[in-house]
Amino acid sequence: MYRRGIAPSRIAVLDAAPATTVRYHLQVAKKLEPELEAEHAAALPKRVGPSAAALRMMQDVVYFYGTCGRLPSAHAKSPREAALGRWLYRRRREAQAGTLSPAFRDGLDVIPGWDLASKRKAEDEARWQKRLQQVKDIRGDGGEWPRHQKTPDADERVLGVWLHAQRINYNQGKLAPEKESLLNEVLPGWREGRPRGRRPRRTPSPGDR
Repeated sequence: MYRRGIAPSRIAVLDAAPATTVRYHLQVAKKLEPELEAEHAAALPKRVGPSAAALRMMQDVVYFYGTCGRLPSAHAKSPREAALGRWLYRRRREAQAGTLSPAFRDGLDVIPGWDLASKRKAEDEARWQKRLQQVKDIRGDGGEWPRHQKTPDADERVLGVWLHAQRINYNQGKLAPEKESLLNEVLPGWREGRPRGRRPRRTPSPGDR
């Protein structure tokens, strides 16, 4: 897949594998096949430069940093700051995948460490991906959507609370577009959950597998 221009992060989602595992195997493959990186780059879709609106967003992020001394937050109460934070989040993901436009990289490099997530954010992201995979496994085994209440199963409740939080964030417009897309792709029907009026099937816990 990497040879066809697919980013490592996307391969991890498609193969339901940890991103670190995918990157490790790619490093080994590149040593064995030096031409692999060139084939990947050649297969990437040809992209035009950023739009004028996107460049203005970049300039606004740089101005925000210069004025406030910090990066904008995607969860800020201010709609404008939240928009800048979401835009920067997408650029950070592109930087990690190796698909960031050179224009964005050159413009954002005036902000030290803009493309590095904090340790806490990295841990939160890893936990989110783990919960996504756990719910996917349960659904793949024929289990119902995990409940966040009225269940004696602690493992189910953990996953149920996570899924409930995603629905709340979605309904309040706080769910990152990238995460919404992943949920839609990996967990079809996640917003609806259990059909009403039907006796729930037993939900296998992670310890059952």
